[in-house]
Amino acid sequence: MKELLIGENDAGQRLDKFLRKACPDLPASLCYKYIRLKRIKVDGARAHPEQKLLAGQRVRFYVSDEFLGGSEEKPLFLSVSPSIRVVYEDAAVLFMDKPAGLLCHEDAKEKRDTLINRMLRYLYDQGGFDPQNEQSFTPALCNRIDRNTQGLVMAAKTAAAQRELCEAIRLRMVDKRYLCVARGRMPRRRDTLAGYHSKDAGRSEVLITPYPRAGAKTAVTEYRVLDFDGERSLLEVLLHTGRTHQIRAHLASIGHPLEGDTKYGSAHTPGRPRFQALCSFALRFHPLPEEWSIAYLSGREFQANSVDFASRYFPDYFRPDVFPPPRATNR
Repeated sequence: MKELLIGENDAGQRLDKFLRKACPDLPASLCYKYIRLKRIKVDGARAHPEQKLLAGQRVRFYVSDEFLGGSEEKPLFLSVSPSIRVVYEDAAVLFMDKPAGLLCHEDAKEKRDTLINRMLRYLYDQGGFDPQNEQSFTPALCNRIDRNTQGLVMAAKTAAAQRELCEAIRLRMVDKRYLCVARGRMPRRRDTLAGYHSKDAGRSEVLITPYPRAGAKTAVTEYRVLDFDGERSLLEVLLHTGRTHQIRAHLASIGHPLEGDTKYGSAHTPGRPRFQALCSFALRFHPLPEEWSIAYLSGREFQANSVDFASRYFPDYFRPDVFPPPRATNR
């Protein structure tokens, strides 16, 4: 018989979902069978797959030990550098400035050096995360940014914070502001673009048109011109919808692709950056429910310390006296 004590990061989950994470070697079919046969119990009583677990409860297993053993492999994140740019951190959340060129999560080509693995290594080195002490929770990113885009990524260090941050993003209770450099002079100093967004999965591209298309979704992009150097415009952008590649595709659709964008602009040429001039540089929280564990973030704004493409384009605009660093907001 083996027993697991439900901790704060385990609470609130369905029993079956908790078991998938805590006992990865237990096949799903056997999991449901053992619950039905009362070989998996909660606080000594018959359990149900869909029941929500509470902190302090004990899950008991009357099954073969072969299904309850943990992995002996060294976690992949221990093989990467803990190099991250921290914008804000407390006991529940961690906000990072992801550089252009770094993946948030692994893909088919890169599985090791990712933002999530760097973050886990950072937390491990700081004593904030040890997989040996967790049964079903791993700190996680709550939003993601394209590999070739710089910007703020929010991560949760507790299960409660993860649920709440993801819900805040889903309900659009977090405003994200972007800086970008678009080619040419914009038609207006300030405007809100409305179009129809559709995906071409085969080419990993999207298309935004001014007219409806079958399967297309609305895309609304607001911009404000901050500066113009005779060839390109520095823009602040606010998204009213969150579509894939929305800023890049929307600006390209009106003839103003981003500098460095080889997907929606033009082919790469020597001497030009390989990453598009786009940065998700600030985020602001709307009022959050008072009962949430992250309610203290209500009304607060966080900003990147620098913009990677600033030295190449509009260096005068990004002087500290013009574009000041964020105020200290750590609790």
